[in-house]
Amino acid sequence: MLIQPYTAEWVKDFEKLKLEIKNGLSGLEYNIEHVGSTSIPHLGAKPIIDIDIIYNNNSEFEKIKSGLIQIGYYHNGNQGIIDREVFKRNGMINNKILDSITHHLYVCPENSEALERHLLMRDYLRKNEWARLDYQAKKYEIAEKANQNKKLYAELKELHVNEFIDSIVEVEKQKNVAKLK
Repeated sequence: MLIQPYTAEWVKDFEKLKLEIKNGLSGLEYNIEHVGSTSIPHLGAKPIIDIDIIYNNNSEFEKIKSGLIQIGYYHNGNQGIIDREVFKRNGMINNKILDSITHHLYVCPENSEALERHLLMRDYLRKNEWARLDYQAKKYEIAEKANQNKKLYAELKELHVNEFIDSIVEVEKQKNVAKLK
């Protein structure tokens, strides 16, 4: 099944991945965040851990990139999303944990809109059960319409769920602006 019921194992998987990544990026300045559906308790999700590595100084990106390459990733560009660089396993350097836990790895500057979107969505769904349940229902419905096909699911989710996510992100941005005033 494409969407699986929530499991606390996802948090443990994130922590294992984070530790391996930290070992490869020793001495660099960055933060690592667990984002995406697997980071939200009680939300059904595809069992893929989404990770954002966040840097605040542009000179750190090349160092982070180099460190990730040394532990077996390759840079796959931004895939059309500004300020969100994608890294994938290269298959040439083996690591039991990094190779066995399915994950998406992104590197973003701290002022990235993509990062802000990830964090606002995650935090909102963690705090608002009604939104989490609505989002989960949409995901299961789309998975069923896609006949459990990953590619079709991604396309349908893009068409039917982004508006929901955009509305949450906009509400949270407005709250943050109001707090600053």
